Amino acid sequence: MRIKSALAAVAVVALAAACGSGGGDTGDSSGGSGEPVKLDFLSLAWQKESVEANKAIVEEWNKANPEIQVTYVQGSWDNVNDQLVTSFEGGDAPDVFHDDSPALAGFASKGYLLDLKDKLPASLQNDIPQAAWDTVTFDDGSGNQGVFGVPFLQESQVIIANKKLLTEAGVRMPTPAEPWTWNEFADASKKLTKGDTYGVAWPMKSPVNKVLNLALNFDGTFFQTAGGKTTVKVGPEEKAVLQRIHDQLYKDKTADPAALGMGTADPLPGFFADKYAMLPVGVYLRQQVAEQAPDGFEWVTLPPLKGTTSNQGAVSQTLSVSADSQHQEQAIQFMSFFLNGKNQARLAKGDWLLPTSQEAASDPSITGQEDGWDVATASAKDLVVAPFLKVNGYDEWKSKVATPVLQEFFANKVTLDEAAKRLVEEGNDVLERYQR
Repeated sequence: MRIKSALAAVAVVALAAACGSGGGDTGDSSGGSGEPVKLDFLSLAWQKESVEANKAIVEEWNKANPEIQVTYVQGSWDNVNDQLVTSFEGGDAPDVFHDDSPALAGFASKGYLLDLKDKLPASLQNDIPQAAWDTVTFDDGSGNQGVFGVPFLQESQVIIANKKLLTEAGVRMPTPAEPWTWNEFADASKKLTKGDTYGVAWPMKSPVNKVLNLALNFDGTFFQTAGGKTTVKVGPEEKAVLQRIHDQLYKDKTADPAALGMGTADPLPGFFADKYAMLPVGVYLRQQVAEQAPDGFEWVTLPPLKGTTSNQGAVSQTLSVSADSQHQEQAIQFMSFFLNGKNQARLAKGDWLLPTSQEAASDPSITGQEDGWDVATASAKDLVVAPFLKVNGYDEWKSKVATPVLQEFFANKVTLDEAAKRLVEEGNDVLERYQR
């Protein structure tokens, strides 16, 4: 997910200013003093439209709820988790804060987060599918499972394609009801590769999440747990997507090896210049395509590919409540308003991502054909909880083992079997340290 984007270099207000104080909720919306309850809301929105939507929703809440006033605090994805740890330990964490679901597991186990299970209104609980709630359900450190955030935005992998080149090649245009299989995608890539044009570019500067999420197309999980112990697994299911991408690079020669070191948006100039016909990317990249495409350039959003299934791993952007918030009840009230169906549609539109709310997913503003919103929103049905979300030690495995190994594999420096062996053996050495 575009969670850690360096483009999120917005002005960061020190979290020390977000002065949530210790103690429980008084139950009195005025805090028992006749003065309005004051809440701090840390937002990580960074795109102009997203920041505007966040601030507008806060302003609407404040106008309608003079007894509970919310202060918008701007944060940055670049350093939020370090700042949150400092603020949790210092007792001055924001009452409500924005983050992503992988970060919540560690916070929950240390007692920093309010368990929201049985505390949220039924309207919000029922509007969000269980698969999304699974992304925020973690052990509280005492062996109990709790819900430590409300998931509200997710990302899927789609294909952005040059419409003119697809039409000229005579390939079938896939739909959410009848997506391409991986074999059809390979065949289409062959038809689109001609002259100076490659059928596809795979930007793999950061390959791990993309590979692990797409591997679920073939039921590949990369991790397995037995007897309370989690180990790395790289069998036929996990190898399927790896082999297919590698084949496009070196067997079919329909993918440009020069694109491997690129970040997600880096192939766009080549895409606009007909160097690449298709880009498998996250749904959010549609925004940059829409804003940067030359006049007259026609592009389409194609739905997720299908292997055994079209399943993809999902993580969520989330809102959580600090366990030390003095006004937990009011924080939940604000959060429930902020993430209702109407508002989730506004937030999704601002971030070019997918709302978890079923009501939001049917909103006309994100279901029309313009900019591929209909295809993008439909892809939410394929999202399931990413297996790595529950793996203690995943971040170290990803950075120290999986990233370099996958980069070497895609660069054709090691075989698939060699890559698989290293992912398992070196990976299990990492995980073992977290399970002692």
